[in-house]
Amino acid sequence: MNTDELPSPADSVAFVKGLRKPTVADVLRAAQDQGLVAIQPRCGVGGHEQMRGLLLALEGGAHPDILSLTIDSYTRLNQFDRALSALSNAPEELNGYPLVTHGWRRGRDLNQAVSVPLEVRHGSPLPRRLFEIAIASGITSFEGGGISYNLPYCRDVPLMDSLNAYAEIDARCGELAKAGVIVDRELFGSLTGVLVPPSVSLAISMLEAVMATRAGVSCISIAYPQSGNMVQDVAALRAIRSLAIRYLPPSVNVYPVLHEFMGVFPKSRARAEQLIFAGALTARLGGAAKVVTKTFHEGYGIPDASTNILGMRLARVANASFIHAIRLDEIALDQEQYWIEREVDEIVAPLLRSIDLPLAISSAFKRGSLDVPFSASKHARSSVIPCRDRAGAVRYLDVGGLPFSEDVRRRNRSLLEDRWLVATDHERLQLLMADINYFLEPPEEQDLDFVPAVVNPLRGR
Repeated sequence: MNTDELPSPADSVAFVKGLRKPTVADVLRAAQDQGLVAIQPRCGVGGHEQMRGLLLALEGGAHPDILSLTIDSYTRLNQFDRALSALSNAPEELNGYPLVTHGWRRGRDLNQAVSVPLEVRHGSPLPRRLFEIAIASGITSFEGGGISYNLPYCRDVPLMDSLNAYAEIDARCGELAKAGVIVDRELFGSLTGVLVPPSVSLAISMLEAVMATRAGVSCISIAYPQSGNMVQDVAALRAIRSLAIRYLPPSVNVYPVLHEFMGVFPKSRARAEQLIFAGALTARLGGAAKVVTKTFHEGYGIPDASTNILGMRLARVANASFIHAIRLDEIALDQEQYWIEREVDEIVAPLLRSIDLPLAISSAFKRGSLDVPFSASKHARSSVIPCRDRAGAVRYLDVGGLPFSEDVRRRNRSLLEDRWLVATDHERLQLLMADINYFLEPPEEQDLDFVPAVVNPLRGR
């Protein structure tokens, strides 16, 4: 691990101001003011020169508004010795950039190489050291929260440990804001990325946002994962602003963010690109300030620079001027948004009445009144079972211990097809797998670059 002494906080603040480029908060504010969607790719490789070259290639090829430093798995788990060993022996095998190992001086080098701001995307439940290096590098956005970067990823990190770690980070962001540098805190509502009900995603993000703002954070991005039903997704994005008004101080800037589909991706290029464009369009219609893009190569592995560039270019079409003329059914949107907000409030409101919110959150996960479907952690019950309704929206087949009213439970049951309600456990497992693979085309179509829908003039005669 790089052991260079960290620069002083004043030096880091001066470095950010001396970069003479916008912060992430500046980009998000401008996107919101202009009614556009900022574009950001995921990207991270092990070697420093390779990472620098990748950032320059992406900037030159697609002109993203924000660039990412996606962090490797060893660093996420604070296994810095293993990160150093991998970097020394086979950096190409790392699945991200080991920022702590490279050190803040190289972080600054990356920051100075490109004209747009950087965000650290990681997945660490205990990221104190990573945060310190990121701030010393002049990076102005740091992703994750004590719930969302613990329970989806880790088997046995106590929730109070990760909540305390992020409380320290959020307090540090408050200090930086007083010194004139706003650090955006993006909250990872995508969670496991598998059939995440909107109200679970938004409830957990809102709880993390409340804790962050109480610690002094002044810029919050709330990320929501594209589920694939456009009405539901647009309604969820719109709900973010309403929920922020309800739960957060008016002095805090809150920005909705869409993560393009995080589940099993189509393998044919055409279907993958359709899903990517649908995500970007959803972001624009939902009023998102940013979209984090995907590529048509997701179904095969880690994308290279060229596919990442194409994914960003495709997503940017959603910023075209004609998009404002596209309209969804506003009655359906209003209804969906109402129920999403009601479900969120039924989860969140009892906890916000607690004197000690982190302790209340930890206790709620033990009871199951907070939950994450398909969680890797033994500290979540994962008794909630989501599924898709007849229109492809994500609903609750089993609400587990979530404290929902009978009205909410009844509505979810009413939207499910009868086959879900009468199926045996084995049949439900098969249906659930089909819902997880919702966008995965039949095997015979997976290797085709284009699967056209052809008009048949004889059909219907």
